[in-house]
Amino acid sequence: MNVYESVSNVKIAYIGGGSRGWAWGLMSDLAMEPQLSGHVKLYDVNLEAAQSNEKIGNRLSERKDVVGKWTYEAVQTLAEALEGADFVIISILPGTFHQMRSDVHLPEQYGIYQSVGDTVGPGGLIRALRTIPMYVEFAEAIKEYCPDAWVINFTNPMTLCVRTLYEVFPKIKAIGCCHEVFGTQKLLARMVEELQGDKQVHRAEIKVNVLGINHFTWIDKATYQGTDLMPLYDDFANKYYKEGYELSSAGHWMNSTFASAHRIHFDLFLKFGLIAAAGDRHLAEFMPLHWYLKNPETVKSWKFGLTTVEWRLENRDKLIETSKKLVSGEESVELKSTGEESIGMMKALLGLEDLITNVNMPNRGQMGGIKEGAVVETNAYFSADSVRPVLAGTLPPSINKMVVAHSYNQETILKAALEKDKKLAFSAFLNDPLVMIDVKSSSELFNQMLVNTKEYLPGWEL
Repeated sequence: MNVYESVSNVKIAYIGGGSRGWAWGLMSDLAMEPQLSGHVKLYDVNLEAAQSNEKIGNRLSERKDVVGKWTYEAVQTLAEALEGADFVIISILPGTFHQMRSDVHLPEQYGIYQSVGDTVGPGGLIRALRTIPMYVEFAEAIKEYCPDAWVINFTNPMTLCVRTLYEVFPKIKAIGCCHEVFGTQKLLARMVEELQGDKQVHRAEIKVNVLGINHFTWIDKATYQGTDLMPLYDDFANKYYKEGYELSSAGHWMNSTFASAHRIHFDLFLKFGLIAAAGDRHLAEFMPLHWYLKNPETVKSWKFGLTTVEWRLENRDKLIETSKKLVSGEESVELKSTGEESIGMMKALLGLEDLITNVNMPNRGQMGGIKEGAVVETNAYFSADSVRPVLAGTLPPSINKMVVAHSYNQETILKAALEKDKKLAFSAFLNDPLVMIDVKSSSELFNQMLVNTKEYLPGWEL
């Protein structure tokens, strides 16, 4: 039952509020939502970037075509941002592009290629080691300044970010929000249009049961208007397995850093019988190195790409120029939905509507075959001040053993980060399926990667 028609004076703390891209997307989503209004405090280690976004957000709110009215304020401290917040949004870059270059590209000198490098693999694990201390600080501050706020995390590595928040502040009300499953729903929507002749199927009409961990999620049930889509997907996967399938909205895989031809989707379905529910770039990193990431030629044969840090640097420079134009008024924020569900989540938590969507939360029995407390990704039911995970079931043994192995490795990294235990961290590094090199080379790579991120590892003996 919905309690209100609208809610004003909502207080949002945005950690990472100097973001160029994500912040503007949130501003657009808020500006297009007529049922919410309030105040957003922008906190960022780059205060100047947050101050720019303050000007951009307030200018946007003054426009006549904007129905959601918000004021934006850049603040200097985390405490200022969090004091009295109803919601906390976390979207940060943990470290700099210098550290990211080491995460993604140093392993290439040892024959280890990564398509993203932010969740698992050598890059994801080292990124986690420097991210976890930041999230310890966030959790402690949230406990002190806004313990009843709902926390929505967008930062990767998603699983460990959310897991750290709960480890430090067990009563925190935090969820991890990821759009990868949405991409798979869009793929299924296009499949229905093509194979059944339906027109303009929206991804939200595709109902799915989600199980797994972030970026390694699986769908064991999918329906459209009551029709079971699993047999249809079998036909679809077999039809496009060799040549791949392009989603026109994403761009051709050869011309886009983030697009793929979904060949890994189809290959994993034919191998295991369930629909992998993340993008090919992420899925590849959870599997043994030689499957999809043996070398650039192998990657190309599977029709996806390696996201280079050089591309990210070039994109950053473009965004900085865009920021200047938005601040000066030379350009305006485009009112366009991001497709994220954070606004819908907030509306549901405020009692305006109900929502079921996939989220990352500690396992409290919603997923079998994986230990309690580990962060898993399943559907959850959102209502007034409540998020209740939906019972998702258990993955088949052939898939579950892979998911559990990664989950235990992530738990090991969490313990290593909290205890500053280099030996324990190295054991997790060795256990990752992308690290298929000898122990001596693994040790050399691990130590150099740690040195390259040492400024974010206070108290470690390196």
